[in-house]
Amino acid sequence: MEQQPAADNRRMFLYLLILTSASTFGLQGWRSLITNFCVERAGLGGFEMGVLQSVREVPGLLSLLVIYLLCIISERRLAALAVVLLGVGAALAGFLPNFSGIILTTLIMSFGFHYFEPVNQSLTLQYFNKGYAPIVAGRLRSVAAATSIFASGFIFVLAFFLNYTSMFLLVGMSVVLVGFGCLFFDPTDKNIPPQHKKMILRRRYWLYYALTFMAGARRQIFVAFALFLLVEKFKFPVQGVTALFIVNNVVLFFLSPLIGRAINRFGERAVLSIEYSGLFFVFLTYAFTDSTILVTLAYVVNQALFNCSIAINTFFQKIADPQDIAPSMAVGFAINHIAAVIIPVFGGLMWLSHQRLVFVGAAGLAVCSFILCRMVPSKEKLANRA
Repeated sequence: MEQQPAADNRRMFLYLLILTSASTFGLQGWRSLITNFCVERAGLGGFEMGVLQSVREVPGLLSLLVIYLLCIISERRLAALAVVLLGVGAALAGFLPNFSGIILTTLIMSFGFHYFEPVNQSLTLQYFNKGYAPIVAGRLRSVAAATSIFASGFIFVLAFFLNYTSMFLLVGMSVVLVGFGCLFFDPTDKNIPPQHKKMILRRRYWLYYALTFMAGARRQIFVAFALFLLVEKFKFPVQGVTALFIVNNVVLFFLSPLIGRAINRFGERAVLSIEYSGLFFVFLTYAFTDSTILVTLAYVVNQALFNCSIAINTFFQKIADPQDIAPSMAVGFAINHIAAVIIPVFGGLMWLSHQRLVFVGAAGLAVCSFILCRMVPSKEKLANRA
């Protein structure tokens, strides 16, 4: 039987649900438009797209600053302000259809997203116990998927009537309004253990750091190049991209809660093993197929497997000191983005030689991740540590 959160914690769940929905709406709206915008309006190629994706991940690398921002602002306020910033970046994107302008607005949007996410993860792990945190994380991912469906459908319809500038502006300002409203809602519980407000690096967390680093590496192949492959090689129009996002998120809406339950039933090691073994075949499909049907299916499977990464954070929750959660989420997010900054640039250079090399390399990363995840203790051993 699933454990239920305490009544006080339901306010935090509602708060995270609202901000997660707003963040997802802004990010998904931006993602639905940006690749076609870069190709059609700015004339960017594979190398420029790789550089853009690397720049987009720089704020993730700087997410260590979250630790120090928490010295002057509460986590819940920082989460709301980050969502506001995300909306501002998305709203401005359509006004600057050139490489430097896209980089600027992408950085603004990205600072918002990458400062919201570690705080979101931290509050989830702090406010919900080890048995319920995977369920909450799964439900939030499910809500995010539903929001993505709405955002993709929204863009799909608007694309017939509005230009890129108007669509970016409408998406961004909607997010700004929600984030600003959440500044006036306080869901905090005074009984939650206070968090360390300094950088925490512990040797016993090394496996969490390694898994997080590898997740960042393989995720960036997907973010930077999988969709670009569909647009450049397979000629997906903006309506085709948004339709694919809708299909993706219908799958995730139903699958995400099941992943949370699977973590509780089978353990983190089993769930992560499924993720990385599946990704190996997905990346090889990207590398060698010329079939639109196969590459589309691979894209959907890839996105579905990505949600298994919930298990990395719940694994950390089971081995960590409660006071380490907030700073460790920021450290983990920064480690994740070390690879995220480097991989797209090298991937862009490899793309210039042959796009197949990018995805063969990604398959190798999946193998490395699989080896690491087999070092995660079994469900029973983690339960004994709790």
